[in-house]
Amino acid sequence: MTAPENRTPQCRFCTAPLTRTFANLGAMPLANSYLASIEDADQEQPYPLHARVCDSCRLVQVENAVPPDAIFSDYAYFSSFASSWVEHARAYTEMARQRFDLSAQSQVVEIASNDGYLLKHFVAADIPVLGIEPAANVAAVAEAAGVPTRVAFFGRELADQLRREDICADLLVGNNVLAHVPDLNDFVAGLEFLLKDDGVLTMEFPHLLRLIEEVQFDTIYHEHFSYFSLLTVEQVFARHGLRLFDVEELPTHGGSLRIFACRTESSRQSNGNGLAGVRDKESRAGFDGDDIYAGFQDRVGVVRDGFRAFLAGARKDGKRLAAYGAAAKGNTLLNFCGIGADDLPYVVDISPHKQNHYLPGSHIPIRPVEVLREDRPDYVLILPWNLRQEIIADHGYIRDWGGRFVVAVPQIEIEP
Repeated sequence: MTAPENRTPQCRFCTAPLTRTFANLGAMPLANSYLASIEDADQEQPYPLHARVCDSCRLVQVENAVPPDAIFSDYAYFSSFASSWVEHARAYTEMARQRFDLSAQSQVVEIASNDGYLLKHFVAADIPVLGIEPAANVAAVAEAAGVPTRVAFFGRELADQLRREDICADLLVGNNVLAHVPDLNDFVAGLEFLLKDDGVLTMEFPHLLRLIEEVQFDTIYHEHFSYFSLLTVEQVFARHGLRLFDVEELPTHGGSLRIFACRTESSRQSNGNGLAGVRDKESRAGFDGDDIYAGFQDRVGVVRDGFRAFLAGARKDGKRLAAYGAAAKGNTLLNFCGIGADDLPYVVDISPHKQNHYLPGSHIPIRPVEVLREDRPDYVLILPWNLRQEIIADHGYIRDWGGRFVVAVPQIEIEP
């Protein structure tokens, strides 16, 4: 829970005092807590969203403002609605099968397996899988698709239970889950325990370097407890008996890392070039010093001011506005900038799980995508900017009436 005003919070990894602010975005509701009706707004609970950086291990983090089961037990995000992400997962499974020689005798386990978007490809190849997913509503979709799924939060205790059931992983997968973990040490200890002696762990997470370079402050929200550099991840994993042997830079989620790890004593050889390349980038950026973290708050303010100025100018010119994608990152952007339905009348989303709800905080209504053709807005603001090219390709018809796409991060950019 949130630390009292008179107590300095401690780093969730190394317990050093957190005295340095990275970005203080104020108080706002949970980014994925969509409202079923506008009357529910009275029950909305705002929580402080204050990211700090540890002066010791350099982990950027927000406090545990709310228990994880209040966030993830019933979740509105379904991975399969992003076609580019589904293809990314399919390509990963092909790579993993070949690189690690997976077969019907292997065991693949995915942490935070969502709706089975990734594991279904292993199932199709007759490779045994187990998904671990805390959101029961999402896990039910995976089960219906033929992906065995355990509804649970992952940690050392669950890893011990699975080992007692003779379940341990040749390949252990975690995509965009590491940031969602409040008890980081317990989680990583569980990863090490569940891994076979010569097993492989891969994890993907947004790279803090890209977050800073491109002012991706809207990826900061309560569900993301931590924001990782390779520098910090190597420290965390090493403490718990895991050694990184490779890393890849990915374009997903605005720029991510995919790390490959094994037990410290494993015979797996390291890909020195991959690790050295990212280490060098972070070193040149100054990740082990203070300067790279300083001034981020001011840069966030510049993005906010530019976004507000664009909306004000569009309204003054009589332009019709809409947004695309009821994404969590969009909720951070809108709430930090103080944007409501008077500024942005509606957002459309392809997911039926979000349609006919309201965004948390801003209370902007969520409509089906078909509304764009009916309303013919002049500007469509893309909130999930990481899916920008996919969205523009799928909805280029807005240009038929002279409509234009807009992104707000890291600055206002209007598609020609």
